[in-house]
Amino acid sequence: MRYFFLFLLGSFIINTAEAQIYEVGIFAGGSNFIGDVGSSKYISPNQFAFGLLAKWNRSPRHSFRVSVVFTDLEGLDGKSDDARRVQRGYEFNTNITEISAGMEFTFLDFDLHTSGMKGTPYLYSGITLAHHDNFYFSEVGEIVSENTSSWAFGIPMALGYKTNITNQFILAAEIGARYTFSDEIDGSTPDADFREQYSFGNTNNNDWYMFTGFTLTYTFGRRPCYCNF
Repeated sequence: MRYFFLFLLGSFIINTAEAQIYEVGIFAGGSNFIGDVGSSKYISPNQFAFGLLAKWNRSPRHSFRVSVVFTDLEGLDGKSDDARRVQRGYEFNTNITEISAGMEFTFLDFDLHTSGMKGTPYLYSGITLAHHDNFYFSEVGEIVSENTSSWAFGIPMALGYKTNITNQFILAAEIGARYTFSDEIDGSTPDADFREQYSFGNTNNNDWYMFTGFTLTYTFGRRPCYCNF
C-alpha cells in the first residue's frame, strides 16, 4: 500500500517539473495519539514517523503542499495521568498511512530567488486521509482484529518555522495536530456488529494524533510569474 502512494507522489512531481518553482523532500520525526486510550498529553512523540512531501510555491507567501507520512500510533494506558486509565491497562499499536493536501501560508515573504539567508514562521492546513486497521478490545482487554480497515478523514493544523540553509535546501521544524472525523483508530468505537457490546470512552470526542519533526526540501524551477489570487 505505501509503495503505491509513493508512486503517486513521484508521478505528481515528474508531471509538474516543468512548472515554476517546486520543493521536494522528506519529513522525519515522531507521532503520538490522543484519544480514549493512552496518554492525554498533546505533544509527546513516542513512535517514529517518516514521509515524503512536495510543494508548489505560488507566491512568497503561500504554497500548495502534498505529503505521504507513515507511522505507528501507540496508546498505552500505563503512561496516562488518569488513574482510571492506568488501572484499566489498555494498549494498542496500529500502522497509519496518511495522505495530506492543502496550503501553507508564511507570516513573512519567503522568496527563494533573493540572495541571503531568510526564515519565517508558517501555518499549514487542508485535508488528510489516514488508513488504519480496525479492532476492538475484548472483556479482558485483549485486542481483537475486525479483519477490516478504514480511511479516516481529518483536518491538519500545523505550525512551523523554515529557513534556507543553502541556495537550494530548506530546513523546517514543525508541530502538527490532526483532528479526525473518526473514533475508530483506538478501538473504542468498533464496527456495527460489535459496537453495542464493546464501545467505551467519550463518544462525543473524535480521535486526534500529532506529528512533531523536521522537513528537509530541495528547491528547483525557474523564477515564477505569480498569479494574482
